[in-house]
Amino acid sequence: MNMNTKVLLDKNANAAIILAGIISLVVGVGVARFVFTSLLPPMLDDYLSVSFAGVLASVNYIGYLAGSIFAVFIKDINTKVKFFRIGMFLCIVTTLILGISTNDIVWMISRVLAGFGAAMALVVGSAIVMSKLNIENKTKAMGIHFSGIGFSILISDLIVRTVFYFNGTWQFSWIVLTIFAFIVSLYSMYILSFDKKLQNSSVKHTIDKKLFSPFVILLIIAYFCEGVGMVVQGTFLPDIINSLDGLEGFGSFTWTLVGLAGIPSCIIWMLLAHRYGSVNIIMLAMFIQVIGILISALTNNVYLNLLSGILYGGTFVGLVALFMNLGGKLAGSNPVLLMGALTTAYGIGQVLAPLYSVALIEEFKNYDYVLFVTAFIVSIGILLLIFTKVFKLKGE
Repeated sequence: MNMNTKVLLDKNANAAIILAGIISLVVGVGVARFVFTSLLPPMLDDYLSVSFAGVLASVNYIGYLAGSIFAVFIKDINTKVKFFRIGMFLCIVTTLILGISTNDIVWMISRVLAGFGAAMALVVGSAIVMSKLNIENKTKAMGIHFSGIGFSILISDLIVRTVFYFNGTWQFSWIVLTIFAFIVSLYSMYILSFDKKLQNSSVKHTIDKKLFSPFVILLIIAYFCEGVGMVVQGTFLPDIINSLDGLEGFGSFTWTLVGLAGIPSCIIWMLLAHRYGSVNIIMLAMFIQVIGILISALTNNVYLNLLSGILYGGTFVGLVALFMNLGGKLAGSNPVLLMGALTTAYGIGQVLAPLYSVALIEEFKNYDYVLFVTAFIVSIGILLLIFTKVFKLKGE
């Protein structure tokens, strides 16, 4: 066994911990959530309606929201490991269900449980990574960890592309994804655990109402707006592109670009925030996201629409890290409460957006109005943050 292999099998090696964390995101976020977007065009051709796809996206985020809130209350690290493993198991089983069933009720239950599993993989898994890393400055390492969201989109999308290259179906894609997720998750579950039970005193935090200053309340509302901005393209982007004149078939390629752009975005945005201030960089990223959203409503130019995928992938992953990092700084000794409030607001935006999207698509028979409304809501988030600057509300 060479040195590199030894390191990658060492539960306490930082390289192994980060790799296991990225793999957990590939399974939890890629396979259990985002590959649904990748497979949406063939599923729409064969089984799903756009309205049912929107409902499935919404219930998936209800599961994710419930899991994120539940994660806030898991104090003990050994319990975190247990629920992380339950989450990974749910991600795998619910993926298999989509490959072997076409029962609408079963699909809805499956998507709720997949959302809960994704929250355990992302929220709880990231907390385990954070606690296991043995380095002084964990911010850069966590930036690398969250690049796993970009990898999750790219890797799951490439698996789907490979299946279709060999004339596979969307059902067979789900089965292949299940096998892949099962194999790689074994590594994550092995590394992201402890050799013996850890004794950790559960620190009781009182709810400090002073934490919710006018600035923090506006920040939470802005993150709700970003939740809306994230989920519309995150659910429908390939179908949005395919529905434009002359761009049929470009949807899947655009989605691949989303994954590629998402990989470095977290690290780049965090570096910029460190240099120019979090609020300034959040506003810039949200503005770029608005441009990306509007492109598909205003033009069917192939290059601009491919750019819309890059702008989406290049902003939404980074914005999660930017908001969470700022929330953690503002909260000081009690980050769980503020991060929980931010995640809840984001989650509510994610649940609501597919529902109004479905209503507008059914009314107007295209995605234009969905994109205009979404861009408007994200713009409100930017205006709220400008307001905090103009009135010099205390933030960063």
